[in-house]
Amino acid sequence: MDRAGKAEAIKSLEGVIADSGSVIVARYTGLTVAEMTEFRGKLREQGATAKVVKNRLFKKALDGKGGDAANAMFVDQTVIAYAEDPVAAAKGASEFAKDNEKLVIVGGMMGDDILDAAGVTALSKMPSREEQIATVVARLLGQASQLGQRLNAPGQGLAGAINAIGDQAAA
Repeated sequence: MDRAGKAEAIKSLEGVIADSGSVIVARYTGLTVAEMTEFRGKLREQGATAKVVKNRLFKKALDGKGGDAANAMFVDQTVIAYAEDPVAAAKGASEFAKDNEKLVIVGGMMGDDILDAAGVTALSKMPSREEQIATVVARLLGQASQLGQRLNAPGQGLAGAINAIGDQAAA
């Protein structure tokens, strides 16, 4: 890779770091092409992307963010998983790592915070943005229907009382 290609790759990685909700770092030593394709597919299901990176270029793209802890993650054969949704990349990588011992999650970055492997596991168990939105909408709709029922209750009670009086007068 020539100097211009490296500069372009660094700029691309800087964009990944800036635009992603989280970046998960893993070692993929021993994965076959088919397994790597399966890993990418698992990430795609979650809305995330995987990219094999050159450690030196990624360290330069970090530009000191995360300090030594972030730099220490980039050794051996490294793949990153990233997505706009902070939970998506962690979910996809964790699901694949459960079934395949060759993918070892080293840690990750979420904004300025550095996560270890346990932090990535905890992040993967959180609900995704879509799940959180669905929960909020369901709660709002539930409360709106309860509000409608409570507003209609006095009118229904009055109508029932008028019908009861009318039935008594008819009898």
